[in-house]
Amino acid sequence: MFNLFNIRKQLPENLSSTFGEPKNERFNFEQTAKYFWKRDKVDVFQRLSNKTCADLDFEELFMYADRTHSKVGQQFLYDKLRTIPDDLNQNGKFEKIIDQFVTDFVFRDHVQKKLSRLNKPEAFYLRSLFQDEHLKSPRWFSVAPWLSAASIVLLIGAYFKPVLFFGWLLVIFINVGIHFWNKNNLNQYLSSLPQLLVLNKVANELFSTNELKLIDPHLKEALNELGKVRSRLAFFQFESSVQTDLGVLAWVPLELIKMVTLFEPQLLFHVLNRLDSKRKEIARIFQFVGQVDVLASIAALRNGVSKFCIPHIHDSSKGLEATNVYHPLIPECVRNTIVLNEKSVLLTGSNMSGKTSFIRTIAINVITGLTLNTCFADCFSMCRMKMYSAIRISDDLLNDRSYYFEEVLTIKEMINASESDYTNLFLLDEIFKGTNTIERIAAGKSVLSYLNRRNNIVFVSTHDVELADLLKAEYELYHFSELVDHQTVDFDYKLKRGKLTNRNAIRILQINNYPTEIINEAMELAKGLDVIKSGS
Repeated sequence: MFNLFNIRKQLPENLSSTFGEPKNERFNFEQTAKYFWKRDKVDVFQRLSNKTCADLDFEELFMYADRTHSKVGQQFLYDKLRTIPDDLNQNGKFEKIIDQFVTDFVFRDHVQKKLSRLNKPEAFYLRSLFQDEHLKSPRWFSVAPWLSAASIVLLIGAYFKPVLFFGWLLVIFINVGIHFWNKNNLNQYLSSLPQLLVLNKVANELFSTNELKLIDPHLKEALNELGKVRSRLAFFQFESSVQTDLGVLAWVPLELIKMVTLFEPQLLFHVLNRLDSKRKEIARIFQFVGQVDVLASIAALRNGVSKFCIPHIHDSSKGLEATNVYHPLIPECVRNTIVLNEKSVLLTGSNMSGKTSFIRTIAINVITGLTLNTCFADCFSMCRMKMYSAIRISDDLLNDRSYYFEEVLTIKEMINASESDYTNLFLLDEIFKGTNTIERIAAGKSVLSYLNRRNNIVFVSTHDVELADLLKAEYELYHFSELVDHQTVDFDYKLKRGKLTNRNAIRILQINNYPTEIINEAMELAKGLDVIKSGS
């Protein structure tokens, strides 16, 4: 995970020249993901787990899919891509806007240039204004207005009675202490508060575009509420510019005035108190801008791929169909077609033949189909489903857990989920490979039969062709194979019906110049094991 702020190239005057191209920048996932982690779980069917995201290389998928122009849109897209919504009708609601982004470059450039004003790293902190707790003024801070008034009154009084000058010095000494005590508080908001003004202005300008009002027809109410604190927020924007642009000459007299009046801490806590009551409005404006940027990003993504389709989401309890589906992150990926009806899928094949990549291909298309209304295929049809995976599993040395034990716990979560009324998509690679062959096949068959019950769909890969024989009534059998020539191994990555019948493992050892003694003994042992197996 990168812990660096994005590095953007200077935005071209005409954004059409880069429309559809992936970003060339570093991603700050720590900040990008914060909106997702802190968002309320309302209207959510499933949030993809860290385990599933790791199994499917989610960060690489996000970097590929992200064509946003603002940090707000980037955070919103990350949340959208990891969240399967409860209401899938949302996905098709804004297709007309997406189409307009594709076809109307004047409209697209106009919107993207406005969004780009929120592309500074500081915009990452906007979500804290409605997701995080705000600082509260301490009880003793109620004396601040009195100290502010006293400093002014004593300064004026000292002109007439010089002895009051000593009282003024005492008050100033206290005010200076409070002023610099507040600097740490202020620094926590010098990123977010100035950006809130930018967010409000950008949202107002975008909302004035008739096509975008469909996203939130009543957004004006939230914009008006936030507009009530706009003048107070302007101070923090000015304060931020003083520190970066105007320099010491403007900073010194300004600081003296703020020390005397305690203007800065009083305004900060007043503004935070006002914003605390406007969390819903800020969140609504944030989501509006984020949604606009995500729609433009989806349009750019579709424009930048060789083939895409809008998925058909049906009500059938157990079914999936993909025609010429491909993995968007694999260059020149071989396309495959699969049709499932009331059955799951068991894949056999050798290492590197494409089994796991195909499982990930299906999973990624399910995710982008259910979240972005976009699949990488000629056509893709599925029902709404939750997703669980057991692809990358490793030993948990800190908790003294073996690979097998970690796998047992992961699959137990699937078993628990399989008993729900929802359709679940279970992804498994080499089930129970952490144990011996006999028990692996026995336990694997039992677990896979159990997971296939109800409305669940299972995609599992295995080297154990015995599992294919045991599960052929419950699972559609497919395989990937390779062509072994005299000195080469070629993979075509084409999905084929049935189980794998040819065995090339020993032949591959041979063409890689393993000693003849090893090859001959291995072949003899393999023949003997086949005899034993057929005799049993």
